[in-house]
Amino acid sequence: MTNRRTDRRATAPAVDHARIACFFSTSGHSGVDRAAQHLIPALARRSYRVDLLKVRRHGPELTEIPPGVQVIDLGSRHTYACLPALRRYLRQARPAALLADKDRVNRTALLARALARVPTRLVLSVGTTVSVDLAGRGVIERGVQRLSMGWLYRLADQVIANSQGVAEDLARYTGLPRDAIRVVPRPVVPASLWTTARPPCPHPWLADPTRPLILSVGELCERKDFATLLRAFARVRRQQPCRLMILGDGSTRQALIDQATALGILEDLALPGFVPNPYAYMAHADLFVLTSRWEGLGFVLIEALAVGTPVVATDCPNGPAEILQQGRYGPLVGVGDDHALAEAMLATLDRPLAPERLREAARPYEIERSTDAYLAAMGLPPAPGVNQPHCR
Repeated sequence: MTNRRTDRRATAPAVDHARIACFFSTSGHSGVDRAAQHLIPALARRSYRVDLLKVRRHGPELTEIPPGVQVIDLGSRHTYACLPALRRYLRQARPAALLADKDRVNRTALLARALARVPTRLVLSVGTTVSVDLAGRGVIERGVQRLSMGWLYRLADQVIANSQGVAEDLARYTGLPRDAIRVVPRPVVPASLWTTARPPCPHPWLADPTRPLILSVGELCERKDFATLLRAFARVRRQQPCRLMILGDGSTRQALIDQATALGILEDLALPGFVPNPYAYMAHADLFVLTSRWEGLGFVLIEALAVGTPVVATDCPNGPAEILQQGRYGPLVGVGDDHALAEAMLATLDRPLAPERLREAARPYEIERSTDAYLAAMGLPPAPGVNQPHCR
């Protein structure tokens, strides 16, 4: 007599080997947003059909919807409330792979796949230093997240991290086996950036050859520690005329203005707000500085290197030391040390590395190279139908 459960499995439709689902819930201007804005079109260029599954009123936002890409609103503004819709989607579309990013999204994806009972390959991404990110949470919340990541993530087909430091921290902090985590560089830099002419100058300060322009980019928040940058800039400015520009919006904007006023540097500080494409600013800056307390990688550092701009960064967990290869491509200084930061800024302004050498550090993060690594983590070939593997 035929076993009914076995018979149902035998007749169940297989996954769609040309379809990839990406499930994200982002702020709209984070590193995950920029990665998605590069990765999704790159997957579509490889002839994959890509479904961007979104939590309502959350990013990422694509400036253009490429052919082969479908944006699907899962019907709720809350990640966990999207579970029923995500389960239905998986049962109906049966993508070959589902890529999720950030812990709440990852847990929802794990449960949805279990409830849908589909053989879709599940890849969970972690893009921040988890131990530092959770340090400010309450004891119970921190413990729950730590245990859930250590045990639930084992049910995924693959866990990926965007740097070696993030992978090692994730394994050490949660107990997830290190060999279960694959490092996949984020897609940051388009190959065309190395061959196209420098974009027009977007701000008059960037065109002034008499006063070097020091640039930083990021959300105006405590994690980016722009307060240390302002103190260091005040020291640099006492020794040579220069200006500082910080691109980004956030909760510490007024505090930075107040600090700049107290330091007497307000007239040489510009805060233009959020700029979706900072390449033109970076290309014309004399120095780029990253002062984060912690990172998962450091997108803006890679972008600055890609246009050949000298950089200085804090040796924070995690990302800058890997990107700069332990200081080979730019100085690394202690977090919060404005004295050391000012010295490194002055030295780099005085003796910058050649643009050609700086661009070398950004090449591992070229979009197509990174897309190959993402597809390998999903168990998929460079294009549908090319040595097609079997999903689990």
